[in-house]
Amino acid sequence: MKTETDANTVTHPEGQEQNSTPRPVSVETIPASLSWTKAESASLMERVVDPVNMEGAYRKVVANKGAPGVDSMTVHQLAGHLKQYWATLRERLLADAYHPSPIRAAVIPKPKGGTRQLGIPTVTDRLIQQALLQVLMPIFDPAFSASSYGYRPRRSAKQAVSAMKAHVTAGHRWVVDLDLEAFFDRVNHDLLMARVARRVNDKRVLRLIRRYLEAGLFQHGLPTPRRQGTPQGGPQPAAGEHPSGRHGQGVGTPRPPLLPLRR
Repeated sequence: MKTETDANTVTHPEGQEQNSTPRPVSVETIPASLSWTKAESASLMERVVDPVNMEGAYRKVVANKGAPGVDSMTVHQLAGHLKQYWATLRERLLADAYHPSPIRAAVIPKPKGGTRQLGIPTVTDRLIQQALLQVLMPIFDPAFSASSYGYRPRRSAKQAVSAMKAHVTAGHRWVVDLDLEAFFDRVNHDLLMARVARRVNDKRVLRLIRRYLEAGLFQHGLPTPRRQGTPQGGPQPAAGEHPSGRHGQGVGTPRPPLLPLRR
């Protein structure tokens, strides 16, 4: 895979060339910078469309495979699409003129019965969302609770289980198992965006995230506008995270001292 160094061009020819593949970049490998300020984050969109960041996002999307969105484009067709349209796509992102495609609705069975509705973005939108995630995660992740393990780099369910085993070994015997019903379907867009805006000052990035949240769900031949919720099916946002470990704590409601909640 060859990557042009020109900031205006990202190409991904179908063939592989020896010694031309850059080091993969992902959420895990992009360094966190705790010194970023809101003033510096005013140029975040430039970081999003940076060729190295886009190359990492491309690799991640292709590796994840996944079904096509409403335009029927597969991950195997993404390289040719970018070769032809990347310059235009980049220009639209920088100019705050990009609007996501509707999300294709899909229903899958749950392991314990029932169904879960997924929203499958187009491959192009999955690429852009992944590029956004790679830039935003180093900004937000350091503020997330140390007791939270879901949808975060270098963290896993296995680590959460190990933490719980440590509590049991210490003599604690009570376990409270909680599941927020349809949490991702009910995320309040305004509250979520207000939290994002505390650390992001680039209005283009904020508006693009809002557009992704509000992208219509395409089902029965028509797009249905969404006023709440984040679709499950694309790069997963850390929408359920809350800084300082205050998961689920009501505003103004003191929580009694408990062991850390593990998520």
